[in-house]
Amino acid sequence: MPRRPAHIAMVGVPAVSHVLPSLEIIRELVARGHRVTYANDAPVADLVASTGAELVPVTSTLPVADNDWPEDAIGAMETFLDDQIQALPQLHAFYDDDPADLYLYDIGGYSARALGESQGRPVVQLSPTFVAWDGYAEEVAAPLWQLPGADAYREKFARWLATNGATTTDVDVFPGAPGTVLATIPKAMQPEAERVDTGTVTFVGPCFDVRAAEEEWRRPAGAQKVLLISLGSAYTRQPEFYRRCLAAFGDLPGWHVVLQIGKYLEAADLGELPSNVEVHSWVPQRAILEQADAFVTHAGMGGSSEGLLAGVAMIAVPQAVDQFMNADRLVELGVARRIDTDDATADALRSALLGLAADPEVARRSAQLRAEVRAEGGTTRAADLIEGMLG
Repeated sequence: MPRRPAHIAMVGVPAVSHVLPSLEIIRELVARGHRVTYANDAPVADLVASTGAELVPVTSTLPVADNDWPEDAIGAMETFLDDQIQALPQLHAFYDDDPADLYLYDIGGYSARALGESQGRPVVQLSPTFVAWDGYAEEVAAPLWQLPGADAYREKFARWLATNGATTTDVDVFPGAPGTVLATIPKAMQPEAERVDTGTVTFVGPCFDVRAAEEEWRRPAGAQKVLLISLGSAYTRQPEFYRRCLAAFGDLPGWHVVLQIGKYLEAADLGELPSNVEVHSWVPQRAILEQADAFVTHAGMGGSSEGLLAGVAMIAVPQAVDQFMNADRLVELGVARRIDTDDATADALRSALLGLAADPEVARRSAQLRAEVRAEGGTTRAADLIEGMLG
């Protein structure tokens, strides 16, 4: 029996790496006849509009435009808290008169949990990265609370929880231990996966469009193998690294190279381009990976997931935050080599690529993980589970 159409709200933050993992789920829910509103800031309005969802404008104070984040962990966490404190009244202004039947929210958009709890509506976190496990509080969170500024941060969070209408008021539980989580990552990328509470967390895998039908890219005639190089959307001010890539892979026999350099640089900044290299500020990454043989990535969770979903070998060059852990995990899975930026010489990069391409075990593991990740269900399974949570 078809389910009655519902009003489903998604609350996010305007970081592209946090928006992309939810888009196919939103598109699928709209296609199933639900009314979907998506609360987020204007810079991602086009991404939201592409799904058919209705944008609910919510101004964010996060420094995503210039990527100017505090260097210390507590400072970064407080930046998110301050953003959510100012976002909650904006959410109330729209959803108090037009409440959703269910609220989805990104890990950074946790004011939606307060809103949903205050209205007595179900809330579901969509996690685009790894989730907490049994022992996480002692092994990971507890050391954070010993850092300078942690006590003041926790006091501010507690005051906010006490006054915002949420029924969950424990600072240790509210942001990091939601009642229901759909993790949009491969379970293979989850640290301590055997200790994750599967009663609250479901790994649905990456929810990208595996067909990449709307973003066509064709392998050039004569290209025996394709290499994609991308450091995502935020960590792309890397002209020297890109020049090393050109030296490593330029005119490499049989290889065609696609280099994404982001919005901060121009192709002219890299000098003369080898004949087998194309350079773009942005590329249809999923479409290229479906036809690629290797991927140089910063090992963000999105890029790592896309690489596993496509079954390509990877050279992981981590830049910040969880990327170092992700890079090590890809190596453990047997599908990648890790090269830190300072060690990423032309010789090291070329040697890693040729070694990966010639290793039959890497090819076997890549194919095996590709099948496992796709079997997790992705977009369809996520939408089914969300519909099952509607009253």
